[in-house]
Amino acid sequence: MWETRSVQLSVRLPQEVAAEAEQVQANDPEFLSRIVLYGLTRRSVYRHLRESDSSTADESLSAAHAQP
Repeated sequence: MWETRSVQLSVRLPQEVAAEAEQVQANDPEFLSRIVLYGLTRRSVYRHLRESDSSTADESLSAAHAQP
């Protein structure tokens, strides 16, 4: 599907969440990788939509000011 590579992440989590993350990493590392990928994908989509919405708003303002 995609070309992949390993990365090392260091995150600070609440103790209970950290313990659960460690358990998931030990039992099903692929699942944890999918969770991280999902989160990063959501963030990317959100940024894209926010930038798109911002540029659309800028265009609307420019068009409104251009009308006589």
